Amino acid sequence: VQLVESGGGLAQPGGSLTLSCAASGFAFSSYAMGWYRQAPGKGREFVATINWSGGTTYYADSVKGRFTISRDNAKNTLSLQMNSLKPEDTALYYCAKSRRTLITRGILEYDDWGQGTQVTVSS
Repeated sequence: VQLVESGGGLAQPGGSLTLSCAASGFAFSSYAMGWYRQAPGKGREFVATINWSGGTTYYADSVKGRFTISRDNAKNTLSLQMNSLKPEDTALYYCAKSRRTLITRGILEYDDWGQGTQVTVSS
């Protein structure tokens, strides 16, 4: 299993970024996927999850209405569109593969992780 995130960078408050995760080494369309983030000095925090087909999504309250998770099973790609960014969104963002087909926010349900991509929101 390989998960490679990209798209992080520096954004101004109120700005947007789109993260991507290229997946390989497993049947991508058979598993739910998720995004987590970790800010300096804090634990890894759930951000969003999407089921195997892309038809069901679930978000942390802190990002609901601002972030959109999506997937392209034909291209084995997971995405996270982030709008109206806030300084508190600054973190290392991780793509993760679930053990299940259905959505889950429990960190122990994710068995493979990417290396992360840094998002910094600052003026």
